[in-house]
Amino acid sequence: MSLSPREVFLRLVHGVAGGNSNELPDLYGEVTDVRHPMATPESEPLTSRRALQEHFTVPPEVRASAPKRRVVDVVVHETADPEVIVAEFAYEFTLPDGSTGKVPCVFVMRVRDGQIIESRDYIDPIRTYTARGDLDLLIASLRKDVS
Repeated sequence: MSLSPREVFLRLVHGVAGGNSNELPDLYGEVTDVRHPMATPESEPLTSRRALQEHFTVPPEVRASAPKRRVVDVVVHETADPEVIVAEFAYEFTLPDGSTGKVPCVFVMRVRDGQIIESRDYIDPIRTYTARGDLDLLIASLRKDVS
């Protein structure tokens, strides 16, 4: 029996938080439509498992220096369509100095036969960069887009 949309969502976000990037592409169908409408800078839709594998690939040196994060404040709303859920949650980052920051997120996902085939991932970009201690990186990327 395949995983429910709720179970797939929970595996995804806890896998992201735990840095289990090798396992994450298997949660998606071969053909997908994953979009990050609030991404800054803008990102292209991820339309295949291969694209998601590239998306989740993090170089070891980056992974080693990344702040710890965990999933908090999870609320999953089931819809009239049994394939679709709306999930509210936050990633809570802990920086090396012990400070924390929360990044609120909302995912609208369609899961068929235990695999994500469509998702809209709304993640606050400013809070993400701030919580990771990378606000300067965001500002630099914005300046590059302007020039």
